[in-house]
Amino acid sequence: MTTTPPSSAPSSAPSSASAFAAVDLGATSGRVITGRVGPDSLDLIEAHRFPNTPVRLPDGLRWDVLSLFQGVLDGLREAGRSGGGVASIGVDTWAVDFGLLDADGSLLGNPFHYRDNRTDGAAARVWERIGPEELYGITGLQHLPFNTVFQLAATEGTAQRDAARTLLLVPDLLVHWLTGSIGAEETNASTTGLFDARTGTWSQELLDRLSLEPGLFPPLRSPGDPAGTLLPHVAAYTGLDPRTPVTTVASHDTASAVVAVPATEPHFAYISCGTWSLAGLELDAPVLSEASRAANFTNERGIDGTVRYLRNIMGMWLLEECRRTWGKENPPTPLPALLDDAARSEAFASLVDPDAPEFLAPGDMPARIRDHCARTGQRVPGSRGAVVRCILESLALAHRRALRQAAELAGRDITRIHLVGGGARNDLLCQLTADATGLPVVAGPTEATALGNILVQARAAGLVGDLPDMRRLVASTQHLRHYTPRGDSAAWDAAAARLDSAPRLS
Repeated sequence: MTTTPPSSAPSSAPSSASAFAAVDLGATSGRVITGRVGPDSLDLIEAHRFPNTPVRLPDGLRWDVLSLFQGVLDGLREAGRSGGGVASIGVDTWAVDFGLLDADGSLLGNPFHYRDNRTDGAAARVWERIGPEELYGITGLQHLPFNTVFQLAATEGTAQRDAARTLLLVPDLLVHWLTGSIGAEETNASTTGLFDARTGTWSQELLDRLSLEPGLFPPLRSPGDPAGTLLPHVAAYTGLDPRTPVTTVASHDTASAVVAVPATEPHFAYISCGTWSLAGLELDAPVLSEASRAANFTNERGIDGTVRYLRNIMGMWLLEECRRTWGKENPPTPLPALLDDAARSEAFASLVDPDAPEFLAPGDMPARIRDHCARTGQRVPGSRGAVVRCILESLALAHRRALRQAAELAGRDITRIHLVGGGARNDLLCQLTADATGLPVVAGPTEATALGNILVQARAAGLVGDLPDMRRLVASTQHLRHYTPRGDSAAWDAAAARLDSAPRLS
């Protein structure tokens, strides 16, 4: 592994640089990050971080969106106190989940969590009206049981659904609470299963076939569009100027992360690695073939009309849940020690499919992994290091499989992989991904989502140029690490073949 330092050491941004606030909410935490952007500088400061803890209610697992919004307000207040003011605000979060508003604009209950099991069987009800092949031909969306279209099917006949007049995906809901404006940002809208991948609009055909009220779905916005200015009570609480604009960014966090991929060559692949691993290519047009559907690839919108052709892989969630389970002991094992133990553990002793259904819900992940290995006739990992080794090798193989299939289905070559997000801090995962794929891996930036959010705001303010310009600025200012493939490629081929031939468990 080698590292590439920034072309100039990070320093205090010049006084003329503009500060932008990125509201960035992930599955386990939220934060507000300020960024100062100059011609040759791109510096971030974390203003505030707060937990994102879902709540189990009698009717299911829900996001505590009111607590999250309070965290956003507190973060914006801290951002304003940092000096120099805030030029603009942008909001990104995870995809698919939504809030429903009544005729008065009030929220009808906290949004459900995508890991809630109320969508069990919902896909079958949708497919009775439009088959999976036809649905994919319109949306190009990977089948996931929690896609918005299936979540909506699960609400049919409920009092909440009957009272609903507006559907807002989570980032659009937060923007609404900041500004009072109503809209749907297109990169996130493209994850719903109700968006036409060819036209870039809501699919009227799907709304008709599924008996969905068109009025539920707000007008679409593109990254860079103005979303409004702060409501008076928001400005009063945060101390920000009420004229502070909220700028539409790529509000799906993966779309923002892909903006900040520091690629300077054309034939690159990316892996946005956090709770999920999103592995794929950036294309000019969707791939809507039957082979693409069968391989379960998704065509989601990127900025400037690009298509994020990728597969969602259950990423660091498995490790996060293991650590949560182990953390109940006193004292918990620190992550560096777990990774050291994993590096010393036997290679390919046991492997799992990260996307196996039993790994989706929260719970005792180490026990589930051991049970999976036992039921598939593999060695059961006996130590924490062995469990972690199993997870990381399995993720590396999932990255390999997804990128090779994406390249084949899209007719593209890949010469380099850019791994961004929190997973870029994990040296072992980065090296295993290089080894498994046989391709060089560039790791970083770790704060890709916040960077992409801020860069879109900066472009709207006229401070940076087009997408290649934004990526060149990231490449020249952010710390990157380089991993070259090593080890026995035949061993990885054998491991991949073993995993592909393993029995599928229901």
